[in-house]
Amino acid sequence: MRVLLSLTALAKVALAVQPIVHLPYATYRGTALSNGVSQWLGLRYAASPVGNLRFAAPQDVPRSQDFIEANAHGPTCLGTASNGAVSPQPSATSNEDCLFLDIYAPSNANRWSNLPVYFFIQGGGFNTNSNANYNGSGLVLASDSNIIVVNFNYRVGVYGFLASAEVSKGGSINNGLKDQRKALQWVQRYIRQFGGDPRKVTLAGDSAGAASVNLQLTAYGGRDDGLFRNSAAESQSFAAIRSVPESQFMYNNLTQRSGCASSGDTLACLRGLSASALQAVNFNVPFPGAADPPLYMYGPTLDYDFIKEYTYAAYTNGNFVRLPAIYGDDTNEGTIFTPRNTSSYEASSRFIKDQFPDFTKEQLDIVNYLYPVDNTPSFPDSGRFWRQVSDAYGEIRYICPGIYISEIYSKYNIPGWNYHWNVIDPPAAAAGTGVSHTIEVNAIWGPENTNGGAPASYRQGGVNYPIVSVVQGYWTSFVRSSDPNTYRASGTPQWEKWQQGNEYRRLKFETGATQMETVDQGQQGRCKYLSGIGLALKQ
Repeated sequence: MRVLLSLTALAKVALAVQPIVHLPYATYRGTALSNGVSQWLGLRYAASPVGNLRFAAPQDVPRSQDFIEANAHGPTCLGTASNGAVSPQPSATSNEDCLFLDIYAPSNANRWSNLPVYFFIQGGGFNTNSNANYNGSGLVLASDSNIIVVNFNYRVGVYGFLASAEVSKGGSINNGLKDQRKALQWVQRYIRQFGGDPRKVTLAGDSAGAASVNLQLTAYGGRDDGLFRNSAAESQSFAAIRSVPESQFMYNNLTQRSGCASSGDTLACLRGLSASALQAVNFNVPFPGAADPPLYMYGPTLDYDFIKEYTYAAYTNGNFVRLPAIYGDDTNEGTIFTPRNTSSYEASSRFIKDQFPDFTKEQLDIVNYLYPVDNTPSFPDSGRFWRQVSDAYGEIRYICPGIYISEIYSKYNIPGWNYHWNVIDPPAAAAGTGVSHTIEVNAIWGPENTNGGAPASYRQGGVNYPIVSVVQGYWTSFVRSSDPNTYRASGTPQWEKWQQGNEYRRLKFETGATQMETVDQGQQGRCKYLSGIGLALKQ
């Protein structure tokens, strides 16, 4: 018996099995993997940001007739090293020409599939691309092949966030954030060709990527350009934001170090340097009023255009795109950042002031009162105050901002869910790092998909491997339906919204014991104080 297919059905079949995608500026051929996922790696989404486009807003890709095998990741973006280290030199895997993205989709998807899209912004303190090239196959498969995953690079460090009067006049401010928005616009134009629905984009990220989620939601005063329908932020980071005049010292120091200060056009001089020469003088210096270089110096700038106000103010004033959202943090957010040898309240305060130089002595005294060292454990090969400063820094920069945003969502009656990641990895617990910053990304993506970064306990056969399917169920459900409960894994608890009348209720992820909890009174009180001084700290 012969089965006749309509022309439309034949077209769908052809598209499903042929991973060739024609874009206006190039034709890309992806790879259909044996696991039922197709991938397109290294797709250019903006013009190469070199030469006169260094320090400029991202531009469209020039049109060409190129046929490109999309089988290799694009280079990551050059970054600025922290802790006094020398910034890496350009290489085959990391250079200035870096505005590329990767796409993972079910192999049977076609332009009629209209699949939801998980658009992930990687972290790195706005100074590096620290989650580059994660493999989206795990999330696609965890969704029963019902989503598409997009991962990409954006400019960081001096290339993405240099700010001064000269850059404002002759270039552009906040280019790393504008790269992200350019990639979101690219998705709107082209994701249908990979089986995606541009109306169903979940904007997601971790750490600086989660901060980017906040900054995209509040961009241009909270203007809704229809680029996404949900957001999911893992360890949202509220660093201090400086204005263009307050950032001028970074530019001046850079021109001095590079030999461009005596040039008649310092910006042109900086653009004329090779990437190698620029990297040789690309390092952090202390903020005015601080003693030591911060972990991350370059970052988003209060330009009164893309960023019109401090992040705390934007949410307080309701100037954000009001869409369903997930926010959450890890138990020990600060441990991987703070100096392990911290041995006094003075050293603790010094580190915090290095990151937030607007802290007053009186405020730091209150912080030390709120975080007494007597309440913290001791660990080998570490100063007695390491966990004290870690607890303070973790709540100042990460945990309390997430709780505050969840409170704002409840005020506006916007669907919002908050989580607390408390999955104990035995070696990390013994070492004192505990449940550290963004560790949950390894479970969300799948431990085999994060370039070897997952703890052994998260891998198959490990004590925490069962948590992977639990969190992937909630995450892929949220991407698919704007609700983490719709398609959650069988047997897992209902994730209650954080809402008025039910404030401070969040989902605590623990292996074998995931359940709702109420934020303890101590953390509630500390966060009320810290969020109350957030504007004074320029967060």
